[in-house]
Amino acid sequence: MLVVTSAAAQTPSAPDALARRVNDRIRALQGEAGRLATQARTLLGDLRQLEIQRDIAIEQVKEADAAIAEAQASLQQTTDRLAALEQQRFAQLPDLKLRLVDIYKRGRGGYARMLFDVRGVREFARAMRAAAALTTINDEKIAEHRRTLAQLRQQRETMEQHSRDLQARAKDADRARAVAQRAVAAREALIAQIDTRRDLNAQLAGELDVAYQRLQQQIANAAAGLPVEPVAVSLASFRGALDWPVAGRVAATFDPGTDRSPSTVVRNGIEIAAPEGTAVLAVHAGMVDYSDTFTGFGTLVIVDHGANCYSLYGYLGSTNVQRGDHVDAGTELGRVGTAPAGPPALYLELRVDGRSVDPVQWLKPR
Repeated sequence: MLVVTSAAAQTPSAPDALARRVNDRIRALQGEAGRLATQARTLLGDLRQLEIQRDIAIEQVKEADAAIAEAQASLQQTTDRLAALEQQRFAQLPDLKLRLVDIYKRGRGGYARMLFDVRGVREFARAMRAAAALTTINDEKIAEHRRTLAQLRQQRETMEQHSRDLQARAKDADRARAVAQRAVAAREALIAQIDTRRDLNAQLAGELDVAYQRLQQQIANAAAGLPVEPVAVSLASFRGALDWPVAGRVAATFDPGTDRSPSTVVRNGIEIAAPEGTAVLAVHAGMVDYSDTFTGFGTLVIVDHGANCYSLYGYLGSTNVQRGDHVDAGTELGRVGTAPAGPPALYLELRVDGRSVDPVQWLKPR
């Protein structure tokens, strides 16, 4: 939080400029809140559609479970049928074996030899009928056994197909249920993030509105020649809305070295490439806490914004502020110098609540 402690430190134009900046930020937060509300309503509609899809998927899972149960019952029936056919096959084997042995014993002539052992026409006729009957019976037994084996093979194929269908349905059901659940969870998480951001916006807008009303009062007091009281403005209220201290590209990004790798180069701030001599401006109002050379940073200026929030400006070629000076957002702190690596650049670091944060996330998008 910034606290201006004297009327001299906060001239009539300073509260007015700060009031305009605060008012602009309030409107920006309100606009973002409106966009978030619209986005939340859209997401709620999407969420409802996804919930319907999830419910449909759940019903499909139930249907698949029922189909699986039916397939399992059919599979059990097939298994029982296989067992019965196996028993039938084994029951037929002894009788078939005897018949095959009998045919083998008779040799290539088979039952024809019976015709040569008879005497008379009547016995020949009876032998003919007996041989024909035996041949028919043997043919039927062999055919029946073949049919049994064919049925056995068909039942096995049916059982295997049921097993494949069962597995496919189970996988499809699991995939549908998982996809629907992930989609719903993702939308719910996004809506929760939006709600959190909306709550934060409302809090920040409320704090800024109080500060704005107090600034308006100080402007009126200054115009009337009355004492100007301190006004506190939170740096946190301007996250994502701070002006860049210089125009230029980010030559080195924020890297606090959280992966603990020995080869990691720890960088608690960013380097902004800019022509040497370019004016460096304060990103937020505060009091200069340090303005001197510092090993590794050349000439360094540190601005205390209150509430344990600081901004650091390094690699300066020169500075025109001293420790204890009060500065407003946009106040010139110094000029761009050269980085230790050689090319002109500005080192910018932001510390909030005692830890370094990525300045790019706090500066205006560009």
